[in-house]
Amino acid sequence: MSIRRPASKPTPPVAVPGLPPVPAGLGLASERARQRMVDALRAAGIRDEGVLAAMNRVPRHQFIDAGLASRAYEDVALPIGHGQTISKPSTVARMIELLVAPIPAERRAQARVLEVGTGCGYQAAVLAAVFGEVISIERVRGLHEAARTHLRPMRLPNLRLVFGDGRLGAPTAAPFDAVIVAAAGDEIPEPLLTQMAVPSRLLAPIEASGRQALHLVERTARETWQLTVLDSVRFVPLRAGTS
Repeated sequence: MSIRRPASKPTPPVAVPGLPPVPAGLGLASERARQRMVDALRAAGIRDEGVLAAMNRVPRHQFIDAGLASRAYEDVALPIGHGQTISKPSTVARMIELLVAPIPAERRAQARVLEVGTGCGYQAAVLAAVFGEVISIERVRGLHEAARTHLRPMRLPNLRLVFGDGRLGAPTAAPFDAVIVAAAGDEIPEPLLTQMAVPSRLLAPIEASGRQALHLVERTARETWQLTVLDSVRFVPLRAGTS
């Protein structure tokens, strides 16, 4: 299997200015903070209204430790335990916007996405507000259980959490209209490529020579995958197996 690599330079990363912390009391205050976050994302170049609406809908502060809730709507990655982090809002928004870009608005409710690396469940919730069906895989049992706890009150019927090795994908649910990988490996696992629909997109951070960059793979035909290297990024390592 080969991926055609076009000669292209990385595009500039999306940068969102730091947002003010959420004031004490997370009721209406968190709603205002989310709106400011969305306004900053829009100003930074996120244009898809469906993605922006999803970012505004999902309460990020409910997916992190209470001691960090005042920073929930800043554009920063935050620790979630087990050596993992919740991605920056700008990273989540940009990756989802890139994934969903070629899918017409009227087809999104039928589109299926695979997420590798559930983490605390935040990005899975945002994906579920954009796509018709989401399958999210997590290899760390503690994170998988935490995500289930965080997501249970949201009652998302189109989201399914799976405990397992994300590098293997979810072959029984394939093909997928989009695949998003939330951890950096040295290559894109072949099972994820073969589980892509035609056409579809995959986004994954790849590390080479100590540097990570976001890789966009587009499957344009049964045996054709096209690669574009995008922004510099920083993600936790993609590991095999479960723990």
